[in-house]
Amino acid sequence: MSTIKCTVLGVPCGKGRPKFSTSGGFVRAYTPEKTANYETLVRVSWQQQTNGYHFQDEPLRAYLVAYFPFPKSMTKKRRKQLAEQGNPYTKKPDNDNIAKAVFDALNNVAYIDDSQVVSIEIVKLYDEIPRLEIELKGWCE
Repeated sequence: MSTIKCTVLGVPCGKGRPKFSTSGGFVRAYTPEKTANYETLVRVSWQQQTNGYHFQDEPLRAYLVAYFPFPKSMTKKRRKQLAEQGNPYTKKPDNDNIAKAVFDALNNVAYIDDSQVVSIEIVKLYDEIPRLEIELKGWCE
């Protein structure tokens, strides 16, 4: 079993709600473009940084750390205050939407199915460099 890490550069994105359209009397659901683009970025980042590492059918632990940029309007005093608290980020996207976007993106890429992920820890922080750090490891590690 291994511990595999990957960093996705850019502002982390949560899974968006499906969109619906009607065409010829049929209702079609589709993934929003922003979500689809982010899931592609996650997949490509994983494949490039891990040489396409793929976990077999085993239970996994996931650790996700999402770093969001400081707002331009945030004062130096407020940044310092946040730094003293560990830079917690309490705005959207929600943790569960971040996890859903990442786990859906890595289906059949990092593992057989996201049902293999049995433990999740997610942290959202402010940082100068927006990114998402993904760490997957076997349950027994």
